[in-house]
Amino acid sequence: MKTARTPFTFLHRPSLLHRHGRLASRMAAFTRRAARRLELRSFPLLQEQFSAEEGWRACLAIALPLGAAMISGQHWLAWAVFAAFWTCLCDAPGPHTQRRRLLAGFAVAGTAVAFIGSWSASWSSHAALLAAPVMVLLSVTLTGAIQSAALLGTLLAVVAVVAAGFPHAPALAALQAASFLIGALWAWLLINLFWRIDEHTALRQAAQAALLRMLDMSRDLLAARDGQHREQQWHSEHGEHRRAVRLALERLRTMLQPHERSASDSAQSYRRLLEACEMIFSALIALEHAAIQQLGSPAERRIVARAARIVVLRAYQRLTLSPQIPLPSNPSRPIDIKRASQLADPLMTGCLSALMQAHTLLLSDPAWAQYQAEHGSDEPSRAATPPDWRNGLGRGLQQGARQAAGVAAVFYAAQVFQLGYPYWATMAVVVVLQGAARQTWTRCLERILGSLLGGALALSLLHVASGMSWVLPLVAVMLAGLAIALRLVNYTVFVVFLTMLFIGVTEMLQPGVGIASARALDNLIGSAVALLAALALWPELGASPRERIALGLKANRDYLEAVVAHQPPATLRRLQRQAGLASIDAETALHDLGGLRRHSERLSHSEMARLREVRELAGQASVAWHLDQGTRQDPATARES
Repeated sequence: MKTARTPFTFLHRPSLLHRHGRLASRMAAFTRRAARRLELRSFPLLQEQFSAEEGWRACLAIALPLGAAMISGQHWLAWAVFAAFWTCLCDAPGPHTQRRRLLAGFAVAGTAVAFIGSWSASWSSHAALLAAPVMVLLSVTLTGAIQSAALLGTLLAVVAVVAAGFPHAPALAALQAASFLIGALWAWLLINLFWRIDEHTALRQAAQAALLRMLDMSRDLLAARDGQHREQQWHSEHGEHRRAVRLALERLRTMLQPHERSASDSAQSYRRLLEACEMIFSALIALEHAAIQQLGSPAERRIVARAARIVVLRAYQRLTLSPQIPLPSNPSRPIDIKRASQLADPLMTGCLSALMQAHTLLLSDPAWAQYQAEHGSDEPSRAATPPDWRNGLGRGLQQGARQAAGVAAVFYAAQVFQLGYPYWATMAVVVVLQGAARQTWTRCLERILGSLLGGALALSLLHVASGMSWVLPLVAVMLAGLAIALRLVNYTVFVVFLTMLFIGVTEMLQPGVGIASARALDNLIGSAVALLAALALWPELGASPRERIALGLKANRDYLEAVVAHQPPATLRRLQRQAGLASIDAETALHDLGGLRRHSERLSHSEMARLREVRELAGQASVAWHLDQGTRQDPATARES
């Protein structure tokens, strides 16, 4: 009997669904490949950190105050719109308790800053030149003593410079501050009461990213042809998989730090996953080194690479499914036992044993408890030794002084050249001038590119929307959602939507000529001043590329010597991580300031090629450890694993 056809029958065809899934998978893999290229140059592209739910929540957060401002015609309510958006932006990943406190602090402190900044800037025509830098200095310095409050300090500094750009008498300044408080409190209630998002969402996304990058590494190992390996010779993207996985694991580790005091099952499961990922990663490094040096037979290497792929897939599957839902098939036998029993090379046996142990840790609570009891940790607990607030205060003072100097220079330039919107330039100084020169250089380029693209798109939008009053409010709400949803994905993309949002809201509530071009010009000036301040005031250039290569070699030699000396597993994990980070630091140093430092030192091609030796030492260490484990393991036990 023929199945009745409906207009939607084609949607259920397995071939079309499979084709759509393959296309999406290829696009995701292409994006990760692009991310690996950008990471080498310190430009993050984290597609996994896209948060549609946070984006929809931000749409609602600014829709209410924006609608009230448009309907009432009270332009001072624009501060409620900006406060709601900034509060959503201040909501960094972390436990609910930490987020509630930081957002409440932003609402209260931001209200005070909005009032003082606006009022003090009205004292004289040049008062903003003094008021804004002082408030930036205080905001950044004081929040430096608070743990996980770097973003809070940056946003308070942004509020300070914007408030100084709107000088008012006490009555109007108080009204402006009240508008800010209304918007911030509305966003606080929305985030913490009405629309709460799981505090572990960012952790899950970071864990999935690490697993996907290991999946890419195992896939390339499976696809590698027999014979000469690409990594045998140094090239510009050398070690891209190792670099991508290590950075992904470090992002997961960083996101886990605020949860260290938590004893919840979810936080514990991510600690377990991180430990298992380190074991899988070490086995993949050994397997890659074996492929480069032609150790073991190609057939055995493919068996182990396939086993690694299956273990990673099962870990990824566990993250996407509810813990109550059992995994399909038998999770205790992730590979073909018959083929695994044919392994004769002890290195391959050791790699397979490590993969099996990681798989057991992922799915067995008793195995994880036993592993913790046997191996412990070689790293001091951050929860037991909280950071010294005085050190944070000192770093905050230095950072605040640099930003204050940059803000003062921009305000002075704004008065001399009569810039229309000087607070946009000062905002650029605050958000671009972040940490060392490498980060500032990256932020500077991303901010300029994002502002130019955003300004051009905003001009087109204003031209299309002319005469249609309902278009701009609707688009502004959607732009706010997109900006928040993409804020952790890539800074350039975030700035594109942020620029369009601010230009649109300013045009609606404070219409003027040349807003889009002024925004782009002011961001260009502010970003350039921030870069100059980073290079001129207490510059944090770090070691030279040549010195970082030497440090990378030393860290990897220490790791290899520790393996040969049979140091405890916890020590080896710590040294392996330090060696990986030192290797990444050496590789990215070649691109510092657009490669200017490398060219100024006249680093030769042979010296740059020593980076291959850095990665080779790490591979030798991983091979030595897994070879030792495979040699010690009883063959019968290996077959039964």
